[in-house]
Amino acid sequence: MAADQHLLEYFTAMDNQGNVVVKEPPKFDLDLYISNYKGRTRFDRLLLIGQSSVPLCVDALKAAIAEAKGGVDIQRYRDAWECIRIAAPNEPEAKWDDHWVLSTEKANKSKTQRLEQELKGYKNNLIKESIRIGHRDLGEHLEAIGDLSAASDTYYKMRPDASTHSHIQDISKHVMGVMIQRREWASILSSINKTAGINVTNEEMAADQPYYKVVAGLAQLGSTKYYEAAKCFLEVGEPALFHRYNNIATPNDVATYGGLLALASMDRSKLQSQVLDNSGFRMYLELEPHIRKAISMFISGRYAPCLAILESYRNDYLLDIHLQKHVSVLYSQIRDKCIVQYVYPFSCVTLDNMNAIFAKPGESIEKELIDMIKRGILNARINTIDKLLSTVSSNARVDMQREALQSIKLYEQEVIERLRRMGITAANLDVKGLQKGGGGGAGNLPGVGEIWADDARRPLNSADAMA
Repeated sequence: MAADQHLLEYFTAMDNQGNVVVKEPPKFDLDLYISNYKGRTRFDRLLLIGQSSVPLCVDALKAAIAEAKGGVDIQRYRDAWECIRIAAPNEPEAKWDDHWVLSTEKANKSKTQRLEQELKGYKNNLIKESIRIGHRDLGEHLEAIGDLSAASDTYYKMRPDASTHSHIQDISKHVMGVMIQRREWASILSSINKTAGINVTNEEMAADQPYYKVVAGLAQLGSTKYYEAAKCFLEVGEPALFHRYNNIATPNDVATYGGLLALASMDRSKLQSQVLDNSGFRMYLELEPHIRKAISMFISGRYAPCLAILESYRNDYLLDIHLQKHVSVLYSQIRDKCIVQYVYPFSCVTLDNMNAIFAKPGESIEKELIDMIKRGILNARINTIDKLLSTVSSNARVDMQREALQSIKLYEQEVIERLRRMGITAANLDVKGLQKGGGGGAGNLPGVGEIWADDARRPLNSADAMA
């Protein structure tokens, strides 16, 4: 009971802070899930699960403590400890390890000073390659201890000493790795565009494409540009080339991100051609078969099973570090698409049929349909008496007649203006400019008969009127 009370207080505080709280257990096993990642993203994902998942909270926070103490970032250890001391104060990990903090802090300062001295010596010797490596080692150390701003600045200092394209690519990856941790999505896209302008061989381009495509996809996702993000994930390439980048994401993540974003932002034809028929992305979908099945259900018009599959994995996606903030929006867009596609072939649908497919048992979809109509997503009307949803389709015949009448009216106005102009010209009533070389006085005005062209004197006939 005491443990439950502590968890209740902890998640009440998390909810008050605006964090997502997931009460149901996810489908994945925590140990297997986190074993797919390496680097600093392991701690970030464990901490997020510890702050969001009620069933996995204690286990995730304990694993986060172990992960932090396996590194040298004291601030990460403090963040995880602040959570576990409230959620599970009786756990051994909830006790502050002052000895580890002091020893790690001392070792960090010593290593920082040593690397700075080595870099200073390299600069005195004027060896470009040694200077570049010195900046890289110092930047990796600063990133490891959590000083991301200083790490980014140090990585940028490698640029003057880079002598090959591979060196520039290495600098770019280090910088973008820091940007991902700091969620600087706009800077990531700018950096990728600059890197794309570098001349590299086809082999180097093929080797680095998975990395840049996934990083660009994450940046577009973070910027809520779902269609652009989906295109990036769909163009990642073979999963075998991407396994070495699991410090950012895994092939399973690529399948999940690409499939969900495509389902939310692409129409049926593009889902078929760019997702299911995409030979490169199909290998990723084999890792997440439920995503492939949901897309297939949507394409075949089986919307209720499609939404049921996605709903069963909602808790998993709410515990993903990149998807959590976008799950509600993506699911809403997918649901709206399903409803619109279901209604499209019919002129009239009963609300009972809509409730049977899209609503929860005992609930009605009427309010949701009204909201979709107000937002302009669904062009329909609701008959509350007969419980019918009637689509409002434009009459092509009426539209064609309206356009024809408008064209006739414009033509009539143009003909009248031409006739009026020709009548003024025939009656010698229009005013011409002064002759060249003439003065500005009235005495220099030309005679009426001198200023008209010969064809203006011709009588007006029906052919002229229709010209």
